Amino acid sequence: SFVFNPRTHRWAAMDDGRIIKSGRASGGRSYCPDIHRACHTPVGVFRIHQKGGPECRSSRYPVGEGGAPMPYCMFFSQYYAVHSSYEVPNYNASHGCIRVSPSDARWLSHHFMSIGTKVIVKPY
Repeated sequence: SFVFNPRTHRWAAMDDGRIIKSGRASGGRSYCPDIHRACHTPVGVFRIHQKGGPECRSSRYPVGEGGAPMPYCMFFSQYYAVHSSYEVPNYNASHGCIRVSPSDARWLSHHFMSIGTKVIVKPY
């Protein structure tokens, strides 16, 4: 399973309770001015249901136009994905997606995340 902790800004790829690989991650922030509401990453247990490659783009952001790059998107709910970003700050900065580094996203997409892989988002 893929585990994201928004408090520590870390993700871990787990197999049988062992960490195979881990890294920095950034989730949804407390408030997004462009949509006038909180935009935390949803907390809970999910499963990957859709994946895209390097060309993956947002259908929702920027607001009103979409098209923000989300390379190696791995969707765990209708609107939220784990994806590559060059900006993975040490705080939660996204609209709710889980950002990981480009090399981590590529590894996750190619070697770890399949349709059905469990995604656990820990509480804020």
